[in-house]
Amino acid sequence: MRQLVIGFLFTGLLCVICGGQVWAQDMDELWSNSVVKLRAQDAKRGQLFDQGNYAMFIHWGLYAQLANKVDDKTYYGIGEWIMNPRMAGIPVEEYKKLAKDFNPEKFDAKAIVKIAKDAGMKYIIITAKHHDGFAMYHSKANDFNVVDATEWNKDPMKDLSLACREAGLGFGFYYSHNQDWTFPGGNGGPKVDAEGNEATFDDYFVKKCLPQVEEITSQYGKIELVWFDTPGKMPKKYVQQLVDVVRKNQPDALVSGRAGHNLGDYQTLGDMEVPLRRVEGMWESVDTTNDSWAYAWYDNFWKSPKEILHRLTACVARGGTYMLNIGPRGDGSVPQRAIDSLKTAGDWIKRYPQVVYATGPSPWDHAMPWGDVTSKENELFLTVFDWPTSGELCLPGLKTQVKSAQLLNGNESTSIDVTTKNGWTKLMLPIQAPEKIASVIQLSFATKPQADSTWGIDPEHETEIAAEFASVEMAQKSEKRWMEKFGEWKRTTHVHGWKTVESDSETPTVEGKAIWEVDVIEPGDYNVELTYAGEGRLVWAVAIENGESIQNQQNSSPNYQKFPIGWIKFPQPGRYRVCVSLKEGDTEKASLKAIHFRPAY
Repeated sequence: MRQLVIGFLFTGLLCVICGGQVWAQDMDELWSNSVVKLRAQDAKRGQLFDQGNYAMFIHWGLYAQLANKVDDKTYYGIGEWIMNPRMAGIPVEEYKKLAKDFNPEKFDAKAIVKIAKDAGMKYIIITAKHHDGFAMYHSKANDFNVVDATEWNKDPMKDLSLACREAGLGFGFYYSHNQDWTFPGGNGGPKVDAEGNEATFDDYFVKKCLPQVEEITSQYGKIELVWFDTPGKMPKKYVQQLVDVVRKNQPDALVSGRAGHNLGDYQTLGDMEVPLRRVEGMWESVDTTNDSWAYAWYDNFWKSPKEILHRLTACVARGGTYMLNIGPRGDGSVPQRAIDSLKTAGDWIKRYPQVVYATGPSPWDHAMPWGDVTSKENELFLTVFDWPTSGELCLPGLKTQVKSAQLLNGNESTSIDVTTKNGWTKLMLPIQAPEKIASVIQLSFATKPQADSTWGIDPEHETEIAAEFASVEMAQKSEKRWMEKFGEWKRTTHVHGWKTVESDSETPTVEGKAIWEVDVIEPGDYNVELTYAGEGRLVWAVAIENGESIQNQQNSSPNYQKFPIGWIKFPQPGRYRVCVSLKEGDTEKASLKAIHFRPAY
């Protein structure tokens, strides 16, 4: 799919063709028009997903008007779960009564589409029904919906689907197919019906779930994607019926990876997960502009434009798609700070669309200390978030010779010199970066570029290498997940379970190790730090195999923090194996997350 060739219309547009890359004053409009024309000629499932790489997620429902506050008490966590017993525990009938006061008078479908369009997003996915069971469209299958249960009495999905089509954006629905906390038989819902009869999951599925999926896939025009969620232990036969409905009514629509039983079309990573290394196949990362998916009154921890672009380019560089959520208020308005961050990031994307759209992964398996890399056929696009003050940007392990290098500045470009040293490629740059948030360098090659993914120790920037990239001896490496606030999932790969083996008194103790292979371009002293969690004081040792070893005691914290260990010397350029071991302390609770190298001078 990533080999898509798009024919562009040039009428009324000033275009410059340079090195095979099309430059235009309005690449965003060209993209939208070309996608519409191509889909009309030869629609393929997932084309917009695979080539657009950036989308808007919207969590909006009854929960938004509560904004995480019930009876003057604030509940901290993801807002769409406010009804659940693990949050406010609102009884079903009380929750249903909220609908009579739901009046999103400030909802403006065209304004929301403009936010997505200005952000550079290519399609919108919105909650048709979340776990609370309230349908945000006019459902004839169940009257607990935004038209029949409210005095507002409007179907916002009609306006939003139409606004998306008019703007050239794709449109689709989120639907919670397993959980329904207000309908008898739904997972987490009442165990008996209104007459007191025992309710089964089949009751919920036949009476509500299946007919509602039929509705959302047949009443709102062309849909790009149906995003099912939290399948739990839902039997495969039910999931298959839902997928069959989607295939019947929307043959070109994708089904999300969270449908269950591997019946989705692609993989969805964990909430807010941006992978550190390449993921094979079609996949997406779902993230949110602050911490809660639905609107929470207190949540003002917004992602900056730089962070949005960093996470977006990281997903594309690892081979995936990024879908970023907004949570409108109960009145339908969108918090201005979210709009501002999205707009600033979108302005950057409009200047450098080639970095994001119809773009493939980096030839390296991971990010760089200064930024990230995306690819397109015989070209690489280096997005530099941390500009080198030395005027030299270093690329480790690039196996293909650079044909030309251009420093981009919007529609303008400047040639830059390329040299090699100790197996690294060096780009000679001006001292001042052309862009404030991130600057872009385009490298062109005669063939598709290849690279060795061994971690390079950057001679200027701090190089952080996660435990995920380590091999271990007499220790364990596994994923660790935890919640900061309710529903706010964090995850990392950590090294733990450090083991020791005692022999006779003349033989030293053999400790568990985490081992990284690194490549050094500039020999000399480097400051080493470790990010870890634990309890009490810990003694860590860092050693270069057949080289220098350093050791230090530091305190620890139950939360991951970075602690200094000391200086270590790489005596000459080349490859090294660096080992970290735990010498003293509570080995059961010690958890190593990353090692950091920073030039000492």
